[in-house]
Amino acid sequence: MSITRINPTPRWSDATVFQNVIHFVEVPNDVNTDMADQVRQVLAQAEATLQLAGSDKSRLLMATIYVTDAADVPALNAAWEAWLPAGAAPSRACIKVELLNPAMKVEIAFVAARA
Repeated sequence: MSITRINPTPRWSDATVFQNVIHFVEVPNDVNTDMADQVRQVLAQAEATLQLAGSDKSRLLMATIYVTDAADVPALNAAWEAWLPAGAAPSRACIKVELLNPAMKVEIAFVAARA
């Protein structure tokens, strides 16, 4: 079985695909914004990565969401629920962490099925 790596660099790949399952992580590009905007950035990037890998947000299997402040979770949830297609919510874990960049409020690891 082969592994497909999308846009690999020495440190990471934008996504990896094995047996038609896509794994990838998104972080906000502009961290000088609030949680709602950082989440919107991450979700827009996720849509682009899914399309590049041959899938879409209706095929998400799992999301692991890392947040730095539990008080920001309502903003996260509002953006998340507005973004997902009805009936297509994946399994999800939301974990409070300290991210390496103190201005970053959110990071999301995704797993999706290829279309």
